[in-house]
Formats: sequence, C-alpha cells, structure tokens
Amino acid sequence: MVLSSTANRPQVIVIGGGPAGATVSTLIAQKGYSVSLFERETFPRYHIGESMIPETFGVFDRLHMLPKLRASHFVKKHSVQFVTGTGKLSEPFYFADNKPHESSQTWQVVRSEFDLMMLRNASEHGVDVHEGARVLDVIFDGTRAVGIKLAQPEGDAREIFADVVIDAAGQSGILQDRLGLREWDPVLKKAALWTYWKGAYRDVGKDEGATIVMQLDEKQGWFWYIPLHDDLLSVGVVAPHEYLFANRATKDHEAIYFEEVARCPGLQSRIQNATRAAPFRAAKEYSYRAREVAGDGWVLVGDAYGFLDPLYSSGVLLALRSGAMAADCVCEGLAKGDTSARQLGKWGPGFNEGMDRMRRLVCEFYDGFNFGRFVKKHPHLKGHLTDLLIGDLFTNAVDDVIAPMDAFRIERQQVIENDAPAGADSIDG
Repeated sequence: MVLSSTANRPQVIVIGGGPAGATVSTLIAQKGYSVSLFERETFPRYHIGESMIPETFGVFDRLHMLPKLRASHFVKKHSVQFVTGTGKLSEPFYFADNKPHESSQTWQVVRSEFDLMMLRNASEHGVDVHEGARVLDVIFDGTRAVGIKLAQPEGDAREIFADVVIDAAGQSGILQDRLGLREWDPVLKKAALWTYWKGAYRDVGKDEGATIVMQLDEKQGWFWYIPLHDDLLSVGVVAPHEYLFANRATKDHEAIYFEEVARCPGLQSRIQNATRAAPFRAAKEYSYRAREVAGDGWVLVGDAYGFLDPLYSSGVLLALRSGAMAADCVCEGLAKGDTSARQLGKWGPGFNEGMDRMRRLVCEFYDGFNFGRFVKKHPHLKGHLTDLLIGDLFTNAVDDVIAPMDAFRIERQQVIENDAPAGADSIDG
C-alpha cells in the first residue's frame, strides 16, 4: 500500500468505510480538514441492513448524496406495515401522511452498492480513502489517542499520527474492546437468520417498497420482508438467540428457517412460488452500547459505538446521525484547538436520548404493543407514533407518547390477566 503525503500526517483518521465512517469523514473533509480513511475490506462487499427510514434525508442532503440516490435503481420506500401472528395485515403507515415532504420517501438498498456509493462520495469530497487497509491498533499517549498502527504487506506495522482518531469499524471496532467500554443490553438479546428470494410476492405502486414486519404465530419473533431491485426480496427472522438456535433438534440453518416460515402465516403465501437466490446467513443481533462516545483524541460512531435491534430499520439512520453529530463536534474542536473528551463527545447525550426513544419502541413491540388499538385510543398521537417510525428521534415532542404507552401496557396486562379472548392484542385491532 502506498500512502499519500496527506495520509502520513492527516488531521483526522477514520477507521472503517461503512455508512458511519463515510459520513463522518465526508463532513469533516467538507470543512477543509485533511482526513484519511482506512477500510479493511475492498468494496463492494456484502452487508445486511438494507432498509432505510426517512430521517436519513437530512444527512444525505449534507453529504450531497441525494442526486445519486434519486438516480439509482434502488426501490423507493413510502411506508411500513405490520402483520399479526394470525396473518392479519395492518393499514400502511405512510410516512408522507404525517410529513408531506420529499424527505418522507426513502429507499430499500443493496448495501454492497449503497456502501460503495457512500465511500466514493467521501473520496469525491476530499477524503483520502484506503481500502484493503488493516488497522492493527490505536496508538495512545497516556489516555489520549494520537494515531494508529497500520498493517503493511511486508509484515511491519506503520504508525500514522493525527489529532483525532474516529473508530467507525462496525461491531468489530477496536476501541470498545480495548478500553472495556461495551455494555450489553440486558433485554434485547436476539439473533437473526435470513436469505434472499426471487419471484416472491410484492405489492405494486406506492406499496411496492414497503417494509413489512410479520409476527410469528406465538410472537416468539418476527420476519422482515424487504423488497429490493432486480426482483430480489430480503426475508429474515429475528428472535431470542436461545429460541432460534440453542434448543433445536437441528443446527441446519435451512431447516430452522423453514420451521419459522411455517410459524409465520403472513409470510407463507408470499414466498410459496419464489426461488431462493442466496445462501442462508445468521448473526447474533445482541444490542449494546459503549459507556462513552468519545475520549481525549478519539470518537466512536455507528456500530463501533452501539447497535440496536433492527426491528424498525434504524441502523443506517443511527450510523449517519452519529457520524454527522460527531463530525460537527470534531470540526468545532479542530477550529478552536480542543480535541478533549468533553469537546469531542458533546453530541453524546442528545444522540443517546434519540437511541433510547427507538429502543423504547422496540421493547414495546416485544412486550406486545398494539399499534392499531393504541391509535384508536389516542388518535391525536398517531403523528408522534409515525414520527418514531420515520426516525424523528431527536426531538422531545415525541415524548408525548410515553405516558400513554405506559398506561396502555398496564391496561393490556390487565386484559391478559382477565383471560382476554384470542386476538385481543393483534397489531391493528
């Protein structure tokens, strides 16, 4: 690998070229700072997490990515729908009904293509991008991060120094483990198993690109159903790890997958005439966060900071928003010569509040939250509920739904304890 003169002593080093790394590096480079990005793999590369929610729009606008996305062949997404464990389909949650703006339409993306677009966009904005570059470690001077150790083909590690080191290397990021920062979510201990189909059923028109969330018959978990371009459907199941993998007569992923398809009435007819187009893949989806977003000279963004259950497709949004919020604090710090933990981590509390709001909605779903019945009881709160599904997490206004949600859960529990008739907790009532 031949490093440019900028890469030998950039102002900012970014580890990882996924959506979080591409975002934070692009926005810092736009302000005129020298940024070197080191990505271990060579793009395009496979990645799960294809569905985006509308609140990505603002960051895409800042990145100048909107023209590229508008010109792409990615499927347009206007809504999300839910299917109960009995196969009953809810009304669509159309994002534009609550926010009639271009930003309410988003995309279902093939991540290998999308991530490559994002990385190329970073390069176009002046980021010094290096693919196939393996970062071995972060260099510290006391408690301050001052650079990285980079693997070289000849076997020796090369040291590169910078004012700020940003870890955006996903769940395999360096700093969480090195500094002992990772805290596992005590509740959201899930796993996922998925594949891709061709010829599966898809709606037409405005509903073609809807993400559909389908519950299993006894609500042990749920399937995602995401339409992609080229007649491809991403279909995967998420459930507690112990349920999905630990207590099975078989370890065969195909057998487990179809056992769960048989428990999902909303899915069976949709794929009955389809052809599987990819191998089965599995992953632990354990949610976690780091105790800190930043320290002296270092920052964590995207999955290198935290991962949240994929139920509401918040992954790319959280990557982009953490990257954008961190970039603003880094640029402000570089401008005034302050790269302390306090300065670089100023964005953390606000970001965590937004992440907590999405986590709350995830936990409510797993506790049996009923979207339709909640809206019937509180029609004036449908907008706030849709805001959460859109990803409008970073405003206090949506907190108006919290107390009604609490009361709704208590009422539902009382109904269950009084032997409510079957179907009383269906999603759309």
